[in-house]
Amino acid sequence: MTTMPNLADADALAQQLVERKLAACVNILPGVRSVYLWQGVLERSDEVAMMIKTTTERYSELEEFIRSVHPYALPEIIAIPLAGGLPAYLEWIGAATQRN
Repeated sequence: MTTMPNLADADALAQQLVERKLAACVNILPGVRSVYLWQGVLERSDEVAMMIKTTTERYSELEEFIRSVHPYALPEIIAIPLAGGLPAYLEWIGAATQRN
């Protein structure tokens, strides 16, 4: 998962991740309101959440790419372990993220 400051940036990142086969699919969820402390100040931001589907094998490259293009000084990049899923869907993620 990650967040972006606006829909245009989220859409551009999603396209780059899928084109580079770092992700099989990216769900873009606009309308997120974040409340957090940053450098001792309470902040409120409207953001766009992104759920990025990839494999464990591609995660490091995906994280590195997001860090290289993300506009935030400290981007949210969170990996959530997968306990299971529809086997055919998980196979599709693996196939869609395979290097050529």
